[in-house]
Amino acid sequence: MIRVWDPFVRAFHWALALSVVVAWLSSEHHESLHDAAGYVAGALVAARVVWGFVGSRYARFSQFVRAPETVVGYVRTIADGSERRFIGHNPAGGAMIVVLLTAMAAAAVTGWLLTTDAFWGSTAAQHAHSIIAHGVLLLVLLHLGGVALASVRHRENLVRAMVIGLKRAPEPGDVG
Repeated sequence: MIRVWDPFVRAFHWALALSVVVAWLSSEHHESLHDAAGYVAGALVAARVVWGFVGSRYARFSQFVRAPETVVGYVRTIADGSERRFIGHNPAGGAMIVVLLTAMAAAAVTGWLLTTDAFWGSTAAQHAHSIIAHGVLLLVLLHLGGVALASVRHRENLVRAMVIGLKRAPEPGDVG
């Protein structure tokens, strides 16, 4: 086994997941809880962005953010069942992280804007926040599907890896 996900990445991941669930479930009837969950999510995203530059090897953006053509090429290999196993995030997973962080930041910012004098009561701002929140939900579902697919294809429980921080050591053909 090899340590891949450091304690910060794992705590961030599960705290962000919890904040999204709380924000989603509290959106209609518990405004103060919804707002608090949104602020927590925003703070977590900001901390993760910093960690993406100064964190451990597999947490750094430089390790997993790849060019769009690399991501598209990797998705093609998923479609034909020939994708390689990555020790850190694969190109599709890296792209998903960037998109999820961006969408979560947008949800947090638009939610905060709704509390300001300039946008309080603005139906356009409320609509934008709602569209972004639904987009986040769709992205989370795609993320879960990708995790499930990669776990099956590479015979590796990625949920467990995000809990304990360990993955199977690199084998021939794996990308480190």
